[in-house]
Amino acid sequence: MNPSNEAKHDDESALADFLSSLMDYTPTIPDELVEHYLAKSGFQCPDVRLIRLVAVATQKFIADVASDALQQCKARQSAVVKDKKDKQQKDKRLILTMEDLSRALRDYGVNMKHQEYFADSPSTGMDPTSRDE
Repeated sequence: MNPSNEAKHDDESALADFLSSLMDYTPTIPDELVEHYLAKSGFQCPDVRLIRLVAVATQKFIADVASDALQQCKARQSAVVKDKKDKQQKDKRLILTMEDLSRALRDYGVNMKHQEYFADSPSTGMDPTSRDE
């Protein structure tokens, strides 16, 4: 057996092992949800392994986007803290905004636009005199 055939055999056995492991794996995203959106896009597949493979890929994509959005949020809030040294640094809660999510999605080629009336804070767009009430 030459090296290229041996490597091909190893790849095929690794793929077969991976696909069989998907049968025992319960993804975070339910099979029914994945099947619904695949059917909505015109894709029908009776193989549960393929459905779970799409679920795992989707889960990875969502985790990557969430991680990148968190990094955007941390960078934005650290820049605000540097500008406002006099403010107490006691409150270390992170506030994820649509802008953070938009920037993270833009890195993956997804352009997200929100409506003009959408606000990142409840007081945005309100009359300044009614904000204190």
